[in-house]
Amino acid sequence: MKTSKTITRKAFTMLELVFVIVIVGILSYFVSASFQRNTIIEAADQIVSHIRYTQHLAMMDNKFDANDATYYRERWHIHFSADSSANGNLVYWIISDKNQNAALGDTAEYAKDPLNTAIVLSGDSSLGNNRNQNLDLTRKYGITTITNNCSAGGRIFFDEIGRPYDDNTSFPATAPHQNLITARCTIVITDGTQNRTIEISPETGYVRHF
Repeated sequence: MKTSKTITRKAFTMLELVFVIVIVGILSYFVSASFQRNTIIEAADQIVSHIRYTQHLAMMDNKFDANDATYYRERWHIHFSADSSANGNLVYWIISDKNQNAALGDTAEYAKDPLNTAIVLSGDSSLGNNRNQNLDLTRKYGITTITNNCSAGGRIFFDEIGRPYDDNTSFPATAPHQNLITARCTIVITDGTQNRTIEISPETGYVRHF
C-alpha cells in the first residue's frame, strides 16, 4: 500500500516581497546618486591639477640666467582671464611670457598638454585647434564667475623652488622676489548655483580645494 507524502513549498509572502523591493529601491537611489557628475568639483580638480603642473614646470625649467637681469619675468605662470573673443567665457592658460604677448612669439611659450602634445594648455579661442578646450571653464563646466584673491592681475607665478607669486597688476615684474605670496589665498569658482574654493599656501605653494 502506497503512502502519500505531503510536499511543503516555502515562498515569500507579499509583505516580504514589498520589503525587498523597497530596500532595493533605496540602495539603487544612493548608488546612482554617487555616480552623478558634479561639474564644479571636476572643474576645481582640473584647476588644482594645472596649478600643481605650473609649479612643477617652474621648478624643472629654472629660468635663472646670470646674463639676463630680468630672467624672472619668464617664470611659468597660470593666467585666469576672459576669452579674447569677448564671448564672455572664462578661460585660463599656462605660459612663460616675458613681455606679456597676446600670441605665441619669441618670448612667449605655452605649456604643452602632457596628454596630447599637439595642443597647448590654453582655453583661449584665439589659438583655434591648438588649444585645449577643457581650459575654457565656461564651455566645459558652466563656470560663470572666478574670484581670484591670489592675484590682482589674474596671474600666479612660481619660482625655481616652487614659491607662488602674485603679479599684483605690475607685470612684468621689476625685481626677482617682487609680490611673493605670504599668506594663504583663494580662488573661488561659481557656476551660478554652487561654488568651490581653491586655496594656495605661501612658501610651499601647496594647493587644495574645498
